[in-house]
Amino acid sequence: MSIKYDKETLGLLSLFERISKAKVRDCFVDENKLLIFIVEQHELAKAIGKAGSNARMLENVFKRKIRIIEYNPDIKQFIKNIVYPIPVAEIKQMEEDNAIYIITPQDSKSRGLLIGRAAQSLRYNESIAQRYFPIKELKVE
Repeated sequence: MSIKYDKETLGLLSLFERISKAKVRDCFVDENKLLIFIVEQHELAKAIGKAGSNARMLENVFKRKIRIIEYNPDIKQFIKNIVYPIPVAEIKQMEEDNAIYIITPQDSKSRGLLIGRAAQSLRYNESIAQRYFPIKELKVE
C-alpha cells in the first residue's frame, strides 16, 4: 500500500521539516481537522523542540492544532506511541489471529480514555496503526 500526497500535504511536510529539522515519515489530517505528523524513529524530541518550542511554532504557522507521533517498526511500541500520554501496561497479540492487538491499560481511568465514547478513540487510533501495519483490530482488555 502506498500513500499519495497532494501539493498541500507536500508543502506541510516540507515546512514541518524545515522548522523542526526532524525527518517526517507521514502527514495527514484527521476528521477533527487535526494535523498529524508521523516522524521517524528517534526524531520526536527534535520535532517537538526544547520545551515544545517547535510544536508551538508549527501550530502558529499552520494555524491549527498538530499532533506528533514517533514511528516505530515494532507494532507494539508504535501503538504505545499512538496512544501516548495514556499509560499502557501491556500490548499483546491474540494467539489465534495475529492481526488483532489487545491493549492492557494501567488503570480504569486509562481504560476509559483508550476506548472513548462509543469506542471512537479506539477506532481512531486503530486507523492510524492501519496506515503502517496490516492489523485488523485494536481491543482494550
